[in-house]
Amino acid sequence: MKAIQKSKCRNDIFVIICLVLTLVFFGCLMVYSASFYSAQYHYGNKYFFLFKQIIGVIMGIFAMIFFMFFDYHLLKKYKWWIIGITFLLLLLVFVPGLGVESYGAKRWVSILGFSIQPSEIAKFALVIFIAAYMSDNYDKVKTFKGLLPVLIVGGITCLLIMLEPSMSVTMCIAFVTLFMLIIGGMSKKHTLMFSIPAAAVVPLLIILEPYRLKRLLAFIDPWASPQGEGFQLIQSLYSLGDGGWFGVGLFSSRQKYLFLPFAESDFILSIIGEEVGFIGLVILMSVFLFLIIKLIKIALSAKDRFGTMLASGVAFIIGVQTLLNIAVVTGSIPPTGLPLPFISSGGTSVMVFMAGIGICLNILRQSKEDVKILNIDKLKKYLEKNNKKKKIN
Repeated sequence: MKAIQKSKCRNDIFVIICLVLTLVFFGCLMVYSASFYSAQYHYGNKYFFLFKQIIGVIMGIFAMIFFMFFDYHLLKKYKWWIIGITFLLLLLVFVPGLGVESYGAKRWVSILGFSIQPSEIAKFALVIFIAAYMSDNYDKVKTFKGLLPVLIVGGITCLLIMLEPSMSVTMCIAFVTLFMLIIGGMSKKHTLMFSIPAAAVVPLLIILEPYRLKRLLAFIDPWASPQGEGFQLIQSLYSLGDGGWFGVGLFSSRQKYLFLPFAESDFILSIIGEEVGFIGLVILMSVFLFLIIKLIKIALSAKDRFGTMLASGVAFIIGVQTLLNIAVVTGSIPPTGLPLPFISSGGTSVMVFMAGIGICLNILRQSKEDVKILNIDKLKKYLEKNNKKKKIN
């Protein structure tokens, strides 16, 4: 039994690592394909974005290995430190000399020549905090007072990210927070109490910012401003349409020649669809789905509530962000900047997602070890019981 459990654990770990490495290596390939022309045009180096992505992947592999062997229970112990450092990083984006502004948004911090995106870290930091708090206060979360710490921390996180501004990441974090509160035991009454006002705030935020309202109008009718707000969505649809069933071939996209903005990051899925076609996209989405199912199984088999909530949170972030990215590039929701996990250009993004996978692998390892201990205990009790019977006879 012990050998079987050990073998199954190794197999599960091997499968998950293979899925993640498949995604990140394919991501590097597509980042190069989508960016080599714009990188050469803007930076004089066609490998500019590829080199940055490779560095992120290498750091991500180290992070995944580290957290795979790092006892995830220590994350609960240091939850306040983790969320405190995250708040500090989110504030640093507004500090002159440290914060980096791009296209009117301050979302990056430059430290010793390296740029990091604190909002990417914030998603996982919040998952750790909520999982830790909800698992320790399961009986209290039925009351409004018991939910206050999560609501306050989640609210501050959303506020700091909205000030950058980044409505897409804010919405992603809000979805994850609501999901974790529900699986953590929040009552139906409180679920409705928080969901309805949150849904009502979204149109208000859109109306308050002119550029968001323009994006919404472009989503409704992109052809009304084909050279303005509707340009990106139209080019994305052209890209996907050109791909057809089997694509135009790897490295053969036409839209990446400065037609489609952010082809290597937020809209990389459009280039993938153009080059590998609908069939290629189905295969890619199948890999994502298989990975998410594996993470959900880890959550269900975790040996404690904290592990269950932590793995569920990581799985939900990957799932929500993937779905939102698909919805944006296909014109199903208004355009918003949210990278495709493991694939889009962005060193911080790929690194933290791989670190999240490492945490899930640690949960898996500990759950299997716990099963082995239980099986050994059962065997000992069985042998002791048989020995007693033999003595009596």
